[in-house]
Amino acid sequence: MADSDYSYDGQDASDDEYVGPKSGSSSQAQDPSKRKGQPKAPERKAQAWARRGSTPDEEFHYTPAEEAVEEEEIQEKSLQQIEEDRKRKRLRKDTKPFQRGIIRHVVLVLDLSEMMMEKDMRPNRYHAMIKYTQEYVREFFEQNPISQMSVLGMHDGLCIRVSELSGNPAEHIAAIQGLRVPRNPQDFSKEPKGSPSLQNALELARATLYHTPSHGTREVIIVFGSLLSLDPSDIHQTIRACIQDRVRVSVIGMGARLKICSEIVSRTNAGDESEYVVATDQELFRELLLATTTPPVVRATIAPPVSMPPESAAALMMMGFPSRVVEDSPTMCACHGILTSGGYTCSRCSAKVCSLPVTCPSCQLTLLLSTHLARSYHHLFPLRNWSEVSWQRAKEKNSKECVGCLSMFPEPPPAAEEPTDQNQSNGHNPRAKIDTPVGQRQQHEEDGEEQKASESARYECRVCESHFCIDCDMFCHMVLHNCPGCLSKINPADAGDGDVEMTG
Repeated sequence: MADSDYSYDGQDASDDEYVGPKSGSSSQAQDPSKRKGQPKAPERKAQAWARRGSTPDEEFHYTPAEEAVEEEEIQEKSLQQIEEDRKRKRLRKDTKPFQRGIIRHVVLVLDLSEMMMEKDMRPNRYHAMIKYTQEYVREFFEQNPISQMSVLGMHDGLCIRVSELSGNPAEHIAAIQGLRVPRNPQDFSKEPKGSPSLQNALELARATLYHTPSHGTREVIIVFGSLLSLDPSDIHQTIRACIQDRVRVSVIGMGARLKICSEIVSRTNAGDESEYVVATDQELFRELLLATTTPPVVRATIAPPVSMPPESAAALMMMGFPSRVVEDSPTMCACHGILTSGGYTCSRCSAKVCSLPVTCPSCQLTLLLSTHLARSYHHLFPLRNWSEVSWQRAKEKNSKECVGCLSMFPEPPPAAEEPTDQNQSNGHNPRAKIDTPVGQRQQHEEDGEEQKASESARYECRVCESHFCIDCDMFCHMVLHNCPGCLSKINPADAGDGDVEMTG
């Protein structure tokens, strides 16, 4: 059959269609170089990983070549740079000094609806929210020790109270853990089910914050993972009530962006919609949640009503600094009503409380330590972001080790040469910013610039020009909130011995 489906010309077929030699031409098909009238095909050059250069038996044995080693070194450096970039990602914030409310009253609203069982986060949204919320509570009271918090939950169109408004992080963490592992049979009603209600959550949060003093901020942080809200009535009336009570609402979404959430955030934050963000993965959700630990900027209220004082008005607050007592025989505390052998004595009514900071149950005096005020003070004057150091700057300063932890820095490569005179004349000197006097450099630099990983693994303080590693950079900005280089250059004679000098 001339037109059979199985008859074809082997020369027209491609290499992918070739499955075997034809009958009678196996030798020519197997060795194309032996065909008559055709030149011998050139031998293919072996790959770099297959070339050995010794005996034919060792020709195809795998041995790493110099190119592979160099590629691994480049990949290792890139991974290290990605890790440093990830660490400095949390430092990408504005460090300009603003007037902030360091005494905060926060209501954390958690979505306990059936949409939180979605598995786009591991193992699901609900467990990821519980895990990061506990970390958020610890970090919140570490950064805001004189603030208070309450936790609410939304499910079945209702809003339940998970924990009361207090400044004890242990109580909130225990209550949040009870959502995942109920301790009592009646707590099973807090499992994810039904749909949330934004209106009921805002009403309960507004009622919780209604009696808080005017010198503190009133904030509501909502973790919302659903795509709808079951509201019993008009939610816009609730929004107007929140605006009148000076309640700020921030929303961290775990699903799509909703119009009603944008409207709530915009109207309660004077038109600013940056407080409504949507997390696309677990790491972003954690970063967005921890970003709310920074106190908000105090806004000046324009033409306030007579019944509502301006938000930026100064108010004096009476505080007590109690003394630590250790007793031989246990006595009952005034805050929990349990027998304890130690605690703190109120400076006004001598009532004993277990931990600080707390409001005295007897005389309603705010009790705290001086270290609590010091930890809240750094929000008003934050430590400025450090700048990345180039190889030229590293060679100029000749920095060998970190000022903080004394870890050795990598040596500058030979290619890191000084810039040419032509580049300097054209205004492309990479050290122009560093050579500028400190006062002028602080005046012209922007604190909100993007923080990237340094090519020399060095980071320089803009004031004392000391060089630090990435770990010290993170520790000083996130925990210490001070520069060790600046503190080491303070004259002890100017600092004094801590005694207060009375002048007439």
